[in-house]
Amino acid sequence: MNSSDSLVKGESLRAERFAREIAIRLPARHNPTLQAVIERVNADEELFFLWRAQNVNAVDRLGMSDHGPVHMQVVSNIALRLIRILIDWGVEPGIVRDYGLSNDDAEVVVVLASLLHDVGMSIHREDHESFSLFVAQPKVKDLLEGLYDPAVRTVMTAEILHAIISHRSGGHPYTVEAGVIRVADALDMAKGRSRIPFETGSVNIHSLSAAAVADVVIEKGSVKPISIHIHMVNSAGIFQVDELLKKKLHGSGLEPYVEVSATIEGDAEKKLISGLKL
Repeated sequence: MNSSDSLVKGESLRAERFAREIAIRLPARHNPTLQAVIERVNADEELFFLWRAQNVNAVDRLGMSDHGPVHMQVVSNIALRLIRILIDWGVEPGIVRDYGLSNDDAEVVVVLASLLHDVGMSIHREDHESFSLFVAQPKVKDLLEGLYDPAVRTVMTAEILHAIISHRSGGHPYTVEAGVIRVADALDMAKGRSRIPFETGSVNIHSLSAAAVADVVIEKGSVKPISIHIHMVNSAGIFQVDELLKKKLHGSGLEPYVEVSATIEGDAEKKLISGLKL
């Protein structure tokens, strides 16, 4: 075997490893189109390497919290849960109201927007939401090919891209689906979110505050459709709630539908670090 063959084999093995270790799992339930999309996502080698590239920039180069396939898995599951609760409450997704498509189609929009919202970070962190648009557009077309006719696929693509760009700071979602992506992104705040940079010694307010959040529970509410409860082990987690979640929820369009509470578990706060040198 020559060196060229070894290189090709090595790249193939790496791709196989990423695909095997990181598969997107979502409860497709009654939605066969969503199930088909998930299967295509999990067979898409290029997409997994885009996620890997965006995480290299975020974690390895910038010391940020995880923005790779684990983040995609978490955000897509949260977003799917949020949209289903809202639909069950009687809230009408934009793609249903404005185009006469179905709630199942709204689920596809939400899941693909979740999975592709950060792909622009494979290029650069700054203005990554805009970069995500031109990286995601051909990928959406591939993933929806044959599942919808060209007219519907065009509308679906536009709605997915709208949800992606609207998750930026100061974004202005026009649809429930876009608002869901904005809020779901912020709800990926539990301690696993900070694991990579925190364990490698990158201690900053983002990793420290995420380590302070033990769990995020999303349930159907009694007064509002969605009840979110954040369990913290240290008051540093307030940064995640007040600076990140609050800003994403404000202006999302979901404010009338969401109630948020946060508590510190136990009688004493958990010590996260023993000291810090500058």
